[in-house]
Order: sequence, then structure tokens, then C-alpha cells
Amino acid sequence: MSTAATTTASIEGYKLGKVLIEGKTKQVYDLPEQPGLCLLLSKDRITAGDGVKAHDLAGKAEISNTTNGQVFRLLNEAGIRTAYVKQCGAKAFIARKCQMIPIEWVTRRLATGSFLKRNVGVPEGYRFSPPKQETFFKDDANHDPQWSEEQIVSAKFELNGLLIGQDEVDIMRRTTLLVFEILERAWQTKNCALIDMKVEFGVCDDGNIVLADIIDSDSWRLWPAGDKRLMVDKQVYRNLASVTASDLDTVKRNFIWVAEQLADIVPKKDHLVVVLMGSASDTSHSEKIATSCRSLGLNVELRVSSAHKGPEETLRIVREYESVMSNLIFVAVAGRSNGLGPVVSGSTNYPVINCPPVKSDNMQVDVWSSLNLPSGLGCATVLYPEAAALHAATILGLGNFMVWSKLRVKALNNFITLKKADKELRGVRNA
Repeated sequence: MSTAATTTASIEGYKLGKVLIEGKTKQVYDLPEQPGLCLLLSKDRITAGDGVKAHDLAGKAEISNTTNGQVFRLLNEAGIRTAYVKQCGAKAFIARKCQMIPIEWVTRRLATGSFLKRNVGVPEGYRFSPPKQETFFKDDANHDPQWSEEQIVSAKFELNGLLIGQDEVDIMRRTTLLVFEILERAWQTKNCALIDMKVEFGVCDDGNIVLADIIDSDSWRLWPAGDKRLMVDKQVYRNLASVTASDLDTVKRNFIWVAEQLADIVPKKDHLVVVLMGSASDTSHSEKIATSCRSLGLNVELRVSSAHKGPEETLRIVREYESVMSNLIFVAVAGRSNGLGPVVSGSTNYPVINCPPVKSDNMQVDVWSSLNLPSGLGCATVLYPEAAALHAATILGLGNFMVWSKLRVKALNNFITLKKADKELRGVRNA
């Protein structure tokens, strides 16, 4: 890494300040008119072996920037905390300024590459379940040596006032695994196997750890149809004993293919959760379900219909949605004698979730009417609005990796919140 002089250039209206960091394939600029932000500019350069092998590759900067933007927008939509803000022109993007933690986190689904050299006897293609995680200290002079978590903790890195200890390592480990699994599921929709990948983290001015740096075709191994012979990542370049112009064209075509696949990888929101309430008096309860659904990226619509007072209308509403939707869930909100959920469940093959608006003075009867179903019916019953939304999301997430990802990110954020609270309160309080 090197630091360069101040520049007066601008990109897309952003005035560039001094070069904060310059690496082999990118430059990081300060943005003096945008406090807290910086600009990362990619280079038309491809390298391998800590820069020992390096070539100019016209167009790589734009392809890399496009790929990186597609990946980070996907992760941002899922709810992962990242430094990425937005794309800025063809070759650059805006990011939150942070101090980088000098550790590369590598996640592997299959054993290949350097792992085989370091673990003699493990056959290529050995499948890790859960994925194998490794950490490497960023040190070009010593070829990025592998580090244990104990070494990371013992190094006592302090960045933007945050001391990197076991809690922070735990957070990065869990986040790294989830990032891999989200992208793995995304690539599965393109019949492409994500074999392994590396990520890095930074600490923002507020002391929070975020996923940072760049994720592009230099960052992972991708095997279409799970076939190593079809690899479309930088390993193709690494494997070249000598590099011709034709070889570089092949590498570039692979990178373009990756960017093209990512262009439409986020699934369509072609689903709907219909909250059927037996009375308008249940609106408040139903709105809570709708709010929780939207927080998980679910489309939701509220309807009022009583299976007791207007069974024909209830079934008409059900048929209306069945005729236009294939990813459909009904949530029945009805108290007292809940006929709504069972009637809908007996009339449709789509999932039905009972979420009765129970009252403290009649709770046992309200809940029992939802639980004590006639034979042949399979609707579930939950008591809390958030639980209804979560149950709907787990069903829809089976076929939609973004919904699945939002559920997993919610669990990750709960883990991080508990970690931070525990760190804040722990410690012996002497008598």
C-alpha cells in the first residue's frame, strides 16, 4: 500500500481529495465535501501471487465496479451492514469511510486450491458442512499468513476506538458465514456453485463493524453447474503459466459473464401474504402483522371477511387471489369461534396461518378454537403478529433466497445485539 498526493479531479460531481490508500487494483480517495465518505476507484489491472503476476486488462475496472455494486446492493437489501453506499460512474463507488481490519476472512464450501496444499490428504471436492472458515493476516511481504482466531484477538487491533477482541471476532465469523450462504443461494438460482470466497471488514467512525472493501470476480471461485472445468473466476488467470492476449480475452469474457448473471439475480417479489380478518375491529392486530411482514420484504394486503357471516364472500376472496398468485399465504385473524382459518384451509391448497387477536379475559377459548381443528385440515396457529409474519417468511423463503436472507440477517442482528449488550454489562462487581 502507498499514499499518493492530493488531486483536484472529480467523478460524477464528487470532488476528489487525497488518495488515502492505493493498492494493486484500486485507489481510495477522500471526499473533502462529503464527510464520512470516500470513493473507491478500480483499475484496469489484474494481479495474482501478491502482485508477482500482473497485467493490464482493458475494461476490467468497469466490470469489477459493476460486479461489486451488484453484490453489495444485494447484501444491503438483505440487511447486511456494509460500507457500500452507491455506484459512482462506471469505475467507482461511494462508501462509508472506515478503518480496515487487516484480516481476510475466507469461507469454503468445497476443498480446493491452497487448502489442499495446507491440508495434505484431504481430497479435492471434499464438502464442508457447515462451510469451513479461515482467517489470514494481510501482509504481502509474508504472503498473507494464515492466522488463528487466538492470534487475531492477541494482536489487539484498535480501529476507530474499537478494540478487536473475541466478541468482535465472533461477530465477523457469523457475518462472514451468512454473507457466503446468501451469495451461495443466489448463485444456485443460476445453476452456479460458489466454491469459496474472501471478504474484509472495517470499523466505521461510530465504532461499528461493517462488511467493506470490494467483492468481485477476484474474490471468489465460481463453477457453473458445479464443474471445475467451467470455472469463471480469477483462478483461470492464476493457472496460466504464460499469458497471451487471447488468454486475457478469455478472462475478461468470464468476468463479463459473471456481471451479466448478477444483473437479474435478485428474485422478483411475486408473492403475497393476505391477512383476512373476521371484523374491522381486528384492524390494529392485523396492521401489526402487516408491519412485520413488510420488515421481512413481504408484500401484504389486508381484507375483511367473516366465514360465519359471509362464507360465500370469504371463498370468493380466496378464489380471487388464487387466480392471480402462485406464491400465496393466508393469515386468518378471528377471535371467539375461529371459523375463518379452518374454512379457508379447507378450501385452498395454499398455506393458512391462524393468528387470533386474543383477549386476556377470553384467551383460552380464543386459542382453543384455532387449535382444535377438524380432521383433514393443516393450518398452523401462532399468537403474536410477528410470529405470523415470520412463519409466512419461512414458507416463502423456501423458494426466494432474498426472503430467506432477511430471516437469517434478523437472527444475525439479534446475535450482535446480545453480544454488544453482554460486553457492556459483563465484569465482576466486587462486594
